[in-house]
Amino acid sequence: MKRPVRIGTRGSRLALAQAEWFRRAVEARCDTAAELVVIRTSGDRFTDRPLRDIGGKGLFVKEIEQALLDGDIDCAIHSMKDVPAELAGDLVLAAVPEREDPRDVLVTRDGRGLDALAAGARVGTSSLRRRALSLALRPDLAVADLRGNVDTRLQRLDSGDFDAILLAAAGLNRLGIAPAGARALDPGPFVPAIGQGALAIESRPDDVAALLARLDDPPTHLCTRAERAVLAALGGSCHTPLAAHGRIDGATLWLEGVVASPDGARVVRGRQSGPITDPETIGRRLADELCRNGGAAILAELDAR
Repeated sequence: MKRPVRIGTRGSRLALAQAEWFRRAVEARCDTAAELVVIRTSGDRFTDRPLRDIGGKGLFVKEIEQALLDGDIDCAIHSMKDVPAELAGDLVLAAVPEREDPRDVLVTRDGRGLDALAAGARVGTSSLRRRALSLALRPDLAVADLRGNVDTRLQRLDSGDFDAILLAAAGLNRLGIAPAGARALDPGPFVPAIGQGALAIESRPDDVAALLARLDDPPTHLCTRAERAVLAALGGSCHTPLAAHGRIDGATLWLEGVVASPDGARVVRGRQSGPITDPETIGRRLADELCRNGGAAILAELDAR
């Protein structure tokens, strides 16, 4: 390209850190100039209400996708966990770079773990999945909504508004933040969100997509394809505590998943595996297993609300 590749991004500190890393990678590995275009999304404008009440994580994506469709940018960088199961128009995922740590992290002022929190301890999170899994393990906790950027959430913990908060390890790592009281949670019982820790590079199906494919990490892309197949099959929304996490062992892709009620009283777990050559089939099989074992009833109740 004669002009720089225009990369659309949100303007939060974390989004800009991710986008700047990607901009440098494009210049280094694609031998072309790149620049950032900051787009303010609905999810960034409305921070006073839970995401599930105003449209869900897709609010972090839709304006950026529209800029892509309009030709105002050449590609976009998202946190994969924010990307809906269906992309807008004919947009494609041109690349999925190597995944960061997918785990969740519990942060407290004194470093205690989830098991050691006092009964009634106030735990902050913006995620229904984290709420449900926390309550499944500790139904005596008081889990409350907490939105805002990472710095704001940590400040509210320090000020005593919360006894603990739940964050993504990937976000902390990308920002270079290492809270003294942080403990990574076992991804077995605390299954990560679909796409957590991964970045999604979205573009039109053109020469830019072909160029950016150089930045793709095949193992990460395969795992997230399987995870997103679960999302597509179950029709998960912002009202659904839903998780799926894949890992590759040799030529086999292992996929674990969860559907839970928001109060954590019901948690349906499943596990599937298969050849890495067919990740979507593995994801659909896991979705079927979760539905058969009680997930369908949970989803139907949530849809009826």
